[in-house]
Amino acid sequence: MAEPKKPDRNRNNGGNPWKAIGLVSALGIDLAVCAFVGFYVGRWLDEKLGGTGIWIAVSVLAGLAAGGLSVAMVIRKVLRNSNE
Repeated sequence: MAEPKKPDRNRNNGGNPWKAIGLVSALGIDLAVCAFVGFYVGRWLDEKLGGTGIWIAVSVLAGLAAGGLSVAMVIRKVLRNSNE
């Protein structure tokens, strides 16, 4: 009599919902941290260089762009690992 087939635990099939929740949470936290760092850098630049908040706006946008690039890199890495 043949043995029942066991699931291949080495294969990354993306069926784990906790893994997906963790990934989405990490992406959101990454984007939020980059935006907050941008805000605080912009506030510091505003105090040192003077301004009406333009440095805050520019650095928050730069932080969001950096966060977006970071999120894109993480997603690319996850997709590459799921195809292997």
